[in-house]
Amino acid sequence: MRTEPTLHRHTGSAASLAWFEWPGKAGAPCAVLVHATGFHGRVWDRLVQELPPDWRVLALELRGHGRSSKDGPFDRWEYFGQDLVEWLDHLELKDAIAAGHSMGGWAVCYAALERPEAFRHLVLIDPTMNSPEFYEEHRYPDMESPADHPASRRRNEWANWQALYNRLQDREPYSLWQPAVLEDYCRFGVLPAPDGEGCVLACPPLVEASVYMNSWRAHLHPRLGEIAARVTILRARRRRLPKLGQTDYASSPTWERLWELFQEAEDIHLPEFTHFLPMQDPATVAGYIAAAAGGLPGARGGSARQMD
Repeated sequence: MRTEPTLHRHTGSAASLAWFEWPGKAGAPCAVLVHATGFHGRVWDRLVQELPPDWRVLALELRGHGRSSKDGPFDRWEYFGQDLVEWLDHLELKDAIAAGHSMGGWAVCYAALERPEAFRHLVLIDPTMNSPEFYEEHRYPDMESPADHPASRRRNEWANWQALYNRLQDREPYSLWQPAVLEDYCRFGVLPAPDGEGCVLACPPLVEASVYMNSWRAHLHPRLGEIAARVTILRARRRRLPKLGQTDYASSPTWERLWELFQEAEDIHLPEFTHFLPMQDPATVAGYIAAAAGGLPGARGGSARQMD
């Protein structure tokens, strides 16, 4: 078993970022983990235990999330990508393996474009990267501000993390998660309330809503072919084609043909899982991340492949 990670902080040009480190041995691979919207760096704890014990593992908390600063703006996903780039520069990371879940997958692609030397392999875990047509819809219908989004109405105040856990454990999609992962999600997903009574969500509901509201702006597709790193896409089940204003948190937001846009990519369809596949089966996802250290069989020289 790995020991508890060390909490670090980095103050960038626009945000103060928190990140966690599980140390490894010199010369062993380094994995960078970037969470989904509304999540935090400690949601990876169970997955980290499944990675090779000699690896160094770093889990960043994006602005507005976890223990990172809650100052905006949040209306452009590029801000999250820029924060990630500054953090990579601060650590002088080279040749790491990046794993990003949902919006975190988008962020690591942004960073790979800006800092090609930082990553040798990207593992995109059901990334929020939809079809080109999705990005032609230029606003959320009938929603003028993040306050109109359903995520803004999440309950924010809790007596303790156990109360949050008790509320979620029997509700889908949380009931499909491994209980230990849900416990980590709740335990580290709240912060002491400013008034000293109980706790509040570590990602404020309005921040989460703002990220969702601006997903249509996050269009990296024209540049994805510039990414030199190898790419593995883990794609969950899609129950319907997502549209702006329709929220189905358990369904995959990943375009089925996304893999075609990269130089060297592998698309792995895992229809037995929801969008929260790292929470349902951290060992399986960790296996794909560990395999990335050995290269990508069958995808060389600008090739790509798709697996069901």
